[in-house]
Amino acid sequence: MDPDITNGTQPNGAPPPPYAPHNKSLDHVIRTPGRQPSPLPTHLSVPGAITHRVLQETGSGYVAPKFEGKEAQIEAVMDQVETKGFIPSEFVESETNWFYEELGIDDMYFSTETVEAIVNHIHSLYAAKVAAFARDDKRLEIRLDKEAWDHAVYIDTSRPGVSTQDGPHYESRIDEKYLDGSTNADSYRVESFRSSSKLPEGQEQQLRCYFVYKCAFETPQPARDEVRLDKITDKRFLQKATKNTLDIYREIVKMTVGRTGPVIEVFDIQGKRDKRMVIAYRQGSALGFFSALSDLYHYYGLASTRKYVEQFSNGVTVISLYLREVDSSASATGRNPPIEASIHQIVKEVSLLFCIPQNKFQSHFATGLLSLQETIYAHCCWVFVGHFLNRLGTEYNSLASLLDDSNSAHAELLAKIKRRLRNETFTMDYIREIIHSYPLLMRSLYLNFANRHYVQTHGEQDELLPTLSYLRLKVDRILPDEELKALISKTVANEHHEMVMTAFRIFNSSVLKTNFYTPTKVALSFRLNSDFLPVEEYPHPLFGMFLVISSEFRGFHLRFKDIARGGIRIVKSRSVEAYNTNVRSLFDENYNLANTQARKNKDIPEGGSKGVILLDVNHQDKARVAFEKYIDSIIDLLLPPTSPGIKDPIVDLYGKQEILFMGPDENTADLVDWATEHARARNAPWWKSFFTGKSPKLGGIPHDSYGMTTLSVREYVLGIYRKLNLDPSTIRKLQTGGPDGDLGSNEILLSNEKYAAIVDGSGVLVDPNGLNHDELLRLAKERLMISSYDPSKLTSSGYRVLVEDTNYSLPSGEVVTNGTSFRNTFHLRAGKEYDMFVPCGGRPESIDISTVGKLIMDKKSLIPYIVEGANLFITQDAKLRLEKAGCVVIKDASANKGGVTSSSLEVLASLAFDDAGFIENMCIRDDGTAPEFYKEYVRQVQDVIKRNAALEFEAIWREHAETKIPRSILSDTLSIAITKLDEELQSTELWKDMKLRRSVLNDALPNLLLEKIGFDLIVERVPESYLRSIFGSYLASRFVYEYGSGPSQFAFFDFMRKRMAKLDQ
Repeated sequence: MDPDITNGTQPNGAPPPPYAPHNKSLDHVIRTPGRQPSPLPTHLSVPGAITHRVLQETGSGYVAPKFEGKEAQIEAVMDQVETKGFIPSEFVESETNWFYEELGIDDMYFSTETVEAIVNHIHSLYAAKVAAFARDDKRLEIRLDKEAWDHAVYIDTSRPGVSTQDGPHYESRIDEKYLDGSTNADSYRVESFRSSSKLPEGQEQQLRCYFVYKCAFETPQPARDEVRLDKITDKRFLQKATKNTLDIYREIVKMTVGRTGPVIEVFDIQGKRDKRMVIAYRQGSALGFFSALSDLYHYYGLASTRKYVEQFSNGVTVISLYLREVDSSASATGRNPPIEASIHQIVKEVSLLFCIPQNKFQSHFATGLLSLQETIYAHCCWVFVGHFLNRLGTEYNSLASLLDDSNSAHAELLAKIKRRLRNETFTMDYIREIIHSYPLLMRSLYLNFANRHYVQTHGEQDELLPTLSYLRLKVDRILPDEELKALISKTVANEHHEMVMTAFRIFNSSVLKTNFYTPTKVALSFRLNSDFLPVEEYPHPLFGMFLVISSEFRGFHLRFKDIARGGIRIVKSRSVEAYNTNVRSLFDENYNLANTQARKNKDIPEGGSKGVILLDVNHQDKARVAFEKYIDSIIDLLLPPTSPGIKDPIVDLYGKQEILFMGPDENTADLVDWATEHARARNAPWWKSFFTGKSPKLGGIPHDSYGMTTLSVREYVLGIYRKLNLDPSTIRKLQTGGPDGDLGSNEILLSNEKYAAIVDGSGVLVDPNGLNHDELLRLAKERLMISSYDPSKLTSSGYRVLVEDTNYSLPSGEVVTNGTSFRNTFHLRAGKEYDMFVPCGGRPESIDISTVGKLIMDKKSLIPYIVEGANLFITQDAKLRLEKAGCVVIKDASANKGGVTSSSLEVLASLAFDDAGFIENMCIRDDGTAPEFYKEYVRQVQDVIKRNAALEFEAIWREHAETKIPRSILSDTLSIAITKLDEELQSTELWKDMKLRRSVLNDALPNLLLEKIGFDLIVERVPESYLRSIFGSYLASRFVYEYGSGPSQFAFFDFMRKRMAKLDQ
């Protein structure tokens, strides 16, 4: 224990107020079975029965070095003030002394500022006093700011405990200009003081001063986990901080380094009811947090006398607040809660504020009209409404039923109408305006939500102070759903407003569990029942749906089966327009990607899932922060929060254990190791299988290193050549996705065609005579873009156009005015110079019904063969038009399933091994050597990928020859048939036949795992639900590949007769 800090009791020994709460108690909460306890991802001190430590010092914890030249400076200032003559000579001394003595400014400021600057400040303050006499209300307003490159000063009139809606908003300015962008290389610290006396004629007003200083660190670039204060501290802070303050900061910085979210500590101040609250968090993880904290403690009747923001070069920010009641008589009369209850509530709400420091309805909170919970709840509903209100409606469905979707003109018209309806019906700004108009409705809807999900953790005789959220539930009437519906109809102005506010009710009824009331969190997560989705637009029902919201991002995680796996991608936006487009398409893109994944996962136990994180338009540089918050907040809903006061129990209306399997995708490949380690740190029993694509040191099998995805794509390419007796060396090939990417580089390394063109992020590379194969191999091995291709290796008809090029002349004489536009549309310029097109990269829907016509001439496809390696590169209607025009199209869900097969077998190994066996056999050593088991297992995985791809290719080719059904449809038909049969098989009596179960699992499980671990131990370790999925998917896929997607009614009987005959042999 630090010598200056001791454990104490409530100030003056006063017990907490006697409340008699009645609400859901911990014992009545629906519990999720079989979940293991979770440790602390964040930390806070819990007020109430768990007592605060008492600060054994009466000062601020800061002592500025004495400014020896202060007296001389005062004389010089008074001389200059008198010389200028603006202030009457008889007031010069009193105004100067008032500035130096009454405003609480310490010597650090005076030693930093020049005499001229101080004179200007005194003049400005005096001028404000003079101006006040000219006002009818005699209101004194003093607003002063000075900004330099290394420091800033702000002085403003301030009424304690009140957030003003007008005025200069200096705290917001400090956030935006100095704190939000602070890094270890460029940080600013803040000191803020309130004057000890009221202003003359100030109507309860005092002066608030803010001083901002650029940090000068002892060690500007320390290790991220460095915690020694003498290495990471600003020199000014070291000069001023007392030993007590250093002890506090040393402890809290140490805790923050090992946490995901904020660390919150509260201290009693000896001999006073005042409190000191210290909050620490990672730089850049909560923008606008400093100013938002003021709104929070003002709402609960508190004001700050001093506050400090300290930066540390290891990337930690610490805010220290000295809080007191604005009016102690207000708490005595019940107008404000006592400071103990206020602090208790503030501590619980700090992490809520941390998730979204500046919500879309902040003004209602700042004015005290709504609480923080109510406005952040409204913010979350605003996000929900924005994604799910812009549905197409019955009119669109009626129109779609009248038109022929096989007619390209009709299909294109429907696509355009769909886009316009979704873009123009309800914009996010319009939805926000509507919600903002109904604060009282927000409150009633919030109470309905809170009544479902708030838990008073200790039952009716709670040792801790009940929260004000809880007390509001006891005081205000909670309306049942029917009454809410009637209230909305009676209150709103028109039909559009009713649709928006009704969506709040849909949100409330859809939330199955949430971390909204968990004391510590870094983002808000909601597990939703997806039954509200219209079946006309989303014909395949989701099994699970998570919505995650933070200030930096919004994101979904969707899955189509209980056991499902898919990648997590981060979507960035280059402009506001691009962001608005991405917001509108976010859920649909996520749904389509997960659906594609479900079709792709036909051969494996896991169904399809996908997670998409969309960075906020103002947080495009926060990819890592967003990913970490997304993962941690979802884990909040997967593990039981059993650390009292840290991760309190939640209301779980789903009531079943859930395990998610995730993997890397766009912009997340370098983050999955963190997710794996974080799951392990939170004691998740499934940490080994949580993420695939992790580094080999953590047991991952990297797809790019072993060409896993490319192996299946390549199997389809080779299958076409084999069936049509084509010589690959004569094939002219077009590829999007260059040698710098996983799929693109491995496709080049495995290919033996003549490359005629490659498009990647840097531009377009073309040579009709064939690009130099050795040069392409060099780029692929070094993972370089085509911008690194040696131009001297191009023939006379070849060219390279980079995205930054303008007015570039092609060998044909055509002039390319804009390299970026040329790159983005090059795949649509294809003529008869290409035989094979393999998209290995590119945005979804790069070819849709409105653009596919450019690839068709005289009703014949200009490119004979397309193998879609990139996800969703071509829309389904565009594929069908290409096939109708004679193109052989292999769909993405079939072509690029190699990666998911590899990931599935990686998951299986992680579930089958215990921790020690997994580390020994599946983790690459520190010296880079791989265990023999790992190397052999990778080879088996590659064989499985090629075998599964070959089985599906033969099935698609055979069925197309027999039925003439387009291959793009057959790919889906096979997937649906396998998935449906898989689900049916898992629920039949076949699973209970132990001999059959053992036989099927023996065939489905990799031989190497069976030899190493043994069948019985694998069955003991792997969850039964996962084994059922293996059983069902293996039998279903083998049956469908052999008998087709529409077999006779006796086919399965024949298939199983052969299977059962094997058991008797």
